[in-house]
Amino acid sequence: MKPTLFVLAAGMGSRYGGLKQLDGVGPQGQTIMDYSIYDAIRAGFGKVVFVIRKDFEPDFREKILSKYEGHVPVEVVFQAIDKLPEGYTAPADRVKPWGTNHAVLMGKDVIREPFAVINADDFYGRDAFEVIARELSRPHDNAGDYCMVGFRVGNTMTENGTVARGVCSTDAAGMLTKVVERTDIGYDADHRITYTDEAGTTCTLEPATPVSMNLWGFTPEYFDFSEREFRRFLDAHGTELKSEFYIPTCIDTLINSGEATVRVLDTDSRWFGVTYAADRQGVVDRLAALHAAGEYPEKMF
Repeated sequence: MKPTLFVLAAGMGSRYGGLKQLDGVGPQGQTIMDYSIYDAIRAGFGKVVFVIRKDFEPDFREKILSKYEGHVPVEVVFQAIDKLPEGYTAPADRVKPWGTNHAVLMGKDVIREPFAVINADDFYGRDAFEVIARELSRPHDNAGDYCMVGFRVGNTMTENGTVARGVCSTDAAGMLTKVVERTDIGYDADHRITYTDEAGTTCTLEPATPVSMNLWGFTPEYFDFSEREFRRFLDAHGTELKSEFYIPTCIDTLINSGEATVRVLDTDSRWFGVTYAADRQGVVDRLAALHAAGEYPEKMF
């Protein structure tokens, strides 16, 4: 059974300004998402599911989905603030979505095979998709047998500001023990990678430190775990206007309860994306160089 690619494309790029999922950055106007779909297909994924917001469905179908026809089966699901488990209602004043793991829950009715979760606006690279496709294609006999691609933090930086990354800790077997979200990772004056911890101390990260870029691998029972944990989240935070239910939050709970293990897969892929508007030209240049090197054909779809 071929794995499915689940693309989280419901967010607005607030720092960048606009729907960066629809921004043409490749030499022929390709979106960053086009490269992920292309890499996923050649790595062996058999279907793509997009989660989007209903209000930009017409644009999305016209500019994005139409190009994939004949290349890979696609489906669309919708994330909405009022899509909650029975018995729960959203606060009337809430405008913020419920977070990445809520977005994942939107795929429950259409995904019945192992699946990888990605962000629409991140470039992950060919090796990352090959690594996770191999892992998802092997037999999974036990529930809670998950994985994630651990990018080396030095391969995920921008020169234009700080970034948020899930800094990972692993055990001797390469299993994830903890993900800590760090929101101010950047270069210092000596070009070392640093962040400030909760105590205000400046800490250094080695360039090879694994970080989560939201490239996760799950089997379908993850939806049941997620729904249970989302109910618990809503019981605790459902009246708040900005709290979000993130994938690492759910994963951390499942690891601590012993219900799941997450294998951290190494990749030498270099992540890039448009975190800030100033990043855009660098992305354009990198993609042009990859085409020039023959990594991607002129016409991808």
